[in-house]
Amino acid sequence: MVFRIKELTGLLTLLILSISLQAQVSLPYVFSDHMILQRENPIPVWGRATPGADLTLDFAGQEVSTTTDEDGKWMVHFAKMEAGGPYEMKIYEDENEEAEVVFQDVLIGDVWFASGQSNMEWQVQQADGADEEIPIAFNSQIRLFNVPHDISITPLDNTLETAWKVCDSTSVKEASAVAYYFAKKLQQTTNVPIGILQSSWGGTPVEAWTSREMLLSEPVMRNKVLQNDTVTEDHFGKDSLDLIKFWDIVYNPKNGTDTMIPKHDFNDNDWTTVTVPGNVNEWETEFYEGMIWLRKTIELDAQFVGKELTLNLGHPEMNYSLYFNGAEICKTQWNSNLAHDYQIPAELVKKGKNTIAFRMAALWGGGGIYPPAEEIFLSNGKNKISLTGEWKYKKDLEPAIPTIHNFQYYPSYLYNAMINPVVPYSLAGFIWYQGEANENMAYDYRKLLPLMINDWRIRWQQGFLPFLWVQLPNYMEKDSEPTDGKWAVMRESQTKTLQLPNTGMACIVELGETNNIHPTNKTDVGNRLAAVAEKLVYDMDVQASGPVMKDYTIEGNDIRIQFAEIADGLSTSDGESVTGFAVAGEDHNFYWADAKIVGDEVIISAKEVKNPVAVRYAWANNPDCNLVNSAGLPALPFRTDNWKVVTQK
Repeated sequence: MVFRIKELTGLLTLLILSISLQAQVSLPYVFSDHMILQRENPIPVWGRATPGADLTLDFAGQEVSTTTDEDGKWMVHFAKMEAGGPYEMKIYEDENEEAEVVFQDVLIGDVWFASGQSNMEWQVQQADGADEEIPIAFNSQIRLFNVPHDISITPLDNTLETAWKVCDSTSVKEASAVAYYFAKKLQQTTNVPIGILQSSWGGTPVEAWTSREMLLSEPVMRNKVLQNDTVTEDHFGKDSLDLIKFWDIVYNPKNGTDTMIPKHDFNDNDWTTVTVPGNVNEWETEFYEGMIWLRKTIELDAQFVGKELTLNLGHPEMNYSLYFNGAEICKTQWNSNLAHDYQIPAELVKKGKNTIAFRMAALWGGGGIYPPAEEIFLSNGKNKISLTGEWKYKKDLEPAIPTIHNFQYYPSYLYNAMINPVVPYSLAGFIWYQGEANENMAYDYRKLLPLMINDWRIRWQQGFLPFLWVQLPNYMEKDSEPTDGKWAVMRESQTKTLQLPNTGMACIVELGETNNIHPTNKTDVGNRLAAVAEKLVYDMDVQASGPVMKDYTIEGNDIRIQFAEIADGLSTSDGESVTGFAVAGEDHNFYWADAKIVGDEVIISAKEVKNPVAVRYAWANNPDCNLVNSAGLPALPFRTDNWKVVTQK
């Protein structure tokens, strides 16, 4: 009996081994049910199987065969196809009658690769109009594929597990809002299936998305690449464990702080007094990252007692908890309540002294409650009490958060794990929204972005694939006088990248928010980017650009600026006088200019500048500018000088 059991076990082992050898056909996750394959281009399909195996692929009436190499790798190309479907793709190994792999509901259409940092990653459910859009987002002609976050020291052959999804009210929630609205508009105007292959990660710089080989060819990046050669997979592991601790501290109060500090009778006499609105950078003499607490005591009279109140926090940092008289009112993560207003139950409101406590994560140089001050108040519906002014402040009441290396920022690590595995999946083009993380290299970005574009085009081997991007919007506090700004220089670097062939840019210089690096209007951004694609790629007669400075002349104290892309004429977005222009003389000192529109020109002058030599428009982090064309699209920021600017070495 023992012998027979062993014999049976051996037979089962052989059977399992035989089955596994016959089922070795595998493809990267980018091939799955519901995928969209690129129309009017040869269609590459690749994967692995048993070394030396004969494979046959059957798709939409085409049959192609290949033999795997000694490593088991294989690749085939289907001939060009017109938009259509759905189809099935079947893959057979050797002479087997049963297909080893079957992909169903495959469409032929246009596939756009969407990449960048957080503003590309920003989800539909986080953007304006989500409540109205999500319930109606059923469109089987739009398919979504999201590459999971991953990093690698060396190029990988596959992504982490994922799959194509049909666009519906569930899948659309976590899709890139910019990419979704881009796809929605293109699908309507082209009437072909649109696939979005999304690979994005918040906070990441352009060099993380570029291959090591290409980065080493650029002197600006060479040393930065080489100095990371001591990093190993063990470093990744430690960083992952520290990251778990990091977010556990951020999301979960420690040392009993949440039960003691919010109480009305908690003694905060030894706490520092700070001013709100304000931020950690103003409250500390050195950079601080960790958990902070704020407390404020307010006096309430009878008109507030026994009533539900509204507490508005204005514009706080992303992760925080709010307490009123010891009770937790909210625990919000990543600005889940974009309005930052909360209801205080009537039973918590007392006559006399009431205590507000606020726990916040100060991360990545942020942390605080930001202007405008008029949005920070407590209200009974009729009357408001301002919550600005003095608050009590304390740090280091909870464990220090561990230092995270964030290896996703390192040169080439995202290229290796999130780009290389999907090369050379055939595409219609690329869309890109990034630059915030490179603000300290804003001038060098005019080298770094073209470097990545050329890198990707070389890897995909589809010629000058269309590459479209979003120019950075307005952000940060407005300047009262003309000045330089990193984001102004970044916009110039992005504009200069248009010198590369088959490229396009969507200007959104007026769609940003002063206190929010993640402006929530993603619909207009996606639509403007789609208009660029319609013009450049689909040869449609649309106005895709705002006014572009093409020439200027100096006539005495006046500068006459000529514009292209004016459509039916120039005007202002608000119907007021033209703003955003500044002029300078030989001394390089800029002054705000008076400006008037005359035909396709704008004539400017400043009383302080008698002999102007240079003009700038919308040249600031958050410019006050209003020049548009008849299509309502904003004029592109520009300068006529070549004087040294911030971040330029």
